[in-house]
Amino acid sequence: MRVIYMGTPDFSVPALQDIIDAGHEVVMVVTQPDKPKGRGGKVQYTPVKEKALEHGIEVFQPVKIRDEENVRVLKNAAPDIIVVAAFGQILSKEILELPKYGCVNIHASLLPRWRGAAPIQSAVIENDDCSGITIMQMDEGLDTGDILISEEIKLDTKETGGSLHDRLSILGGKLIVKCLALMEDDKISPVPQGEDFTYAKKLDKKMGLIDFGESAKTIECLVRGLDPWPSAYTFYNGKMLKIWKARVENETEKCIENDAPGTIVNITENDIYISTGNAYLVIEELQPEGKKRMKAADYLRGSRMTCGEVLGN
Repeated sequence: MRVIYMGTPDFSVPALQDIIDAGHEVVMVVTQPDKPKGRGGKVQYTPVKEKALEHGIEVFQPVKIRDEENVRVLKNAAPDIIVVAAFGQILSKEILELPKYGCVNIHASLLPRWRGAAPIQSAVIENDDCSGITIMQMDEGLDTGDILISEEIKLDTKETGGSLHDRLSILGGKLIVKCLALMEDDKISPVPQGEDFTYAKKLDKKMGLIDFGESAKTIECLVRGLDPWPSAYTFYNGKMLKIWKARVENETEKCIENDAPGTIVNITENDIYISTGNAYLVIEELQPEGKKRMKAADYLRGSRMTCGEVLGN
């Protein structure tokens, strides 16, 4: 097929490579405009642009893909299909109907579970047993199109947003190649999603603020889901304390009587035990404000943290 590929971040790179390796003709890659990054403000290419340039593929970076002159660029490329993976812009009806096979999206969830901006992190935060990739025929709605093909993977008990991102990124590449072959052979039977869906709202740094009144398992899932960004956090002595790794325990030897949520109830050589709404959250890795991520044991060797202190605002 003649393919226009639309994608921007790291997640989108494996699928582009797999489409190329499968022998399809990628006539153009469309990605978000380059942006300055870091303290020096040096402009960096998007990951998808870097991959496209490796293969000598034309790169198009419109500010607004829906503008008439940009739609003409897509038409002139004469694609059979447009494949979208975390592109970052909404496509107009004119673009959706432009190719012979329309536009398909590599979506990082088992639709209709987790439509929206952050399906990967939401699956971990909500302690889902499974996630997966859905190849969806795009329409004008937000992730509302018919399901073309999907594949499920089981979440590990220590799955993070980052680890699931990487697994689904690889799966997305394999599944889109399979889907394109089935479409060429006219062996796809689209399945409507229906109206029973869940929505994954856009990630926000405020989402990471820990409420120790919640269950320990809820907090532990939040910690894993927001790793590596935006991270779960609390406050200690007025400074931010990011929590990177934790586990749940129902019992511990408490060194104090009061165990209101957020209270440090036990400190061992390696761990910090915090009371929650129903059990204990045991902090194993953390990051004090202005410092690097470290094991709790390393932090405790240089900290004056004591039982009875309370984490939070």
